[in-house]
Amino acid sequence: MSVVTPARTTAPATSAVRLDAVTKSFGHVEAVRGIDLDLAQGEVVAFLGPNGAGKTTTIDMVLGLSRPTTGTAQVLGRTPRDAVAHGLVSAVMQTGGLLKDMTVRETVEYTASLFADTMPVDEALRDAGIEAIAGRKVGKCSGGEQQRLRFAMALLPDPALLLLDEPTTGMDVEGRRTFWNAVRADAERGRTVMFATHYLEEADQYADRIVLIANGRIVADGTGSEIRALAAGRTVRASVTGFGAETEARLRAIDGVDAVDVRGEQILVHTTESDAVARFLLTETAARDLEITSKNLEEAFLSLTGEDQ
Repeated sequence: MSVVTPARTTAPATSAVRLDAVTKSFGHVEAVRGIDLDLAQGEVVAFLGPNGAGKTTTIDMVLGLSRPTTGTAQVLGRTPRDAVAHGLVSAVMQTGGLLKDMTVRETVEYTASLFADTMPVDEALRDAGIEAIAGRKVGKCSGGEQQRLRFAMALLPDPALLLLDEPTTGMDVEGRRTFWNAVRADAERGRTVMFATHYLEEADQYADRIVLIANGRIVADGTGSEIRALAAGRTVRASVTGFGAETEARLRAIDGVDAVDVRGEQILVHTTESDAVARFLLTETAARDLEITSKNLEEAFLSLTGEDQ
């Protein structure tokens, strides 16, 4: 019997992943405390959170490795275990699953033999960017090359949902670029990709959407720019000649200003009312080269997940 693919079995409107009021407890410990999540097909979604936030527990439920204590989890309109059984889901983990004495090609060919219907081995090798090392022993591959090998293995059943755990760990810059180009090409063909990473710049650059989780709950969900905007406050920077103590006191008195840093002629103001600060500096001082910047993704991550407390 052939492996069922999403193009043959799933209408475009069906969610790739749908979690409704999902909780997961281990005795008295609440690892997940009520998550609602809906991922559309073809999205590339970064799933971020500090250690112990509930990321792994949530991913385990999506993979069917555990079941919610309460609430429901669906993958492409099926139970997670049913979706996995039909070859609709693949996962790329950080470690394990490789035999060091086999070559890269032998590993992919052996994995392909476990499925009734897969993409051609050469295509999987090409998409993962490891054609050139197909004859190399796995034990001689770098950590990044082994991670791309796991990616090739995960692509074989042509899954509708691909879960990636720290997918580019150990890869060099060129390897990361090749990997993400392959991921984006897959997403354009309708594959959904959900990945966990500690490289926040990757989440910002390559994800269509970022989901932040903390203390078992989703605390933010949106694009990188939307996530940054949720972290209160902006920094207003300007060069000011003749900035005295009286002017500084007036600046500090503006509503929303919580910090003023004077570095010679450079003035940095952290505020939730950046327009008011900019107006004051431009009309009441000799300010020049004024800039207003939002928090970067790392600062937003720390703020929204409570890691800076």
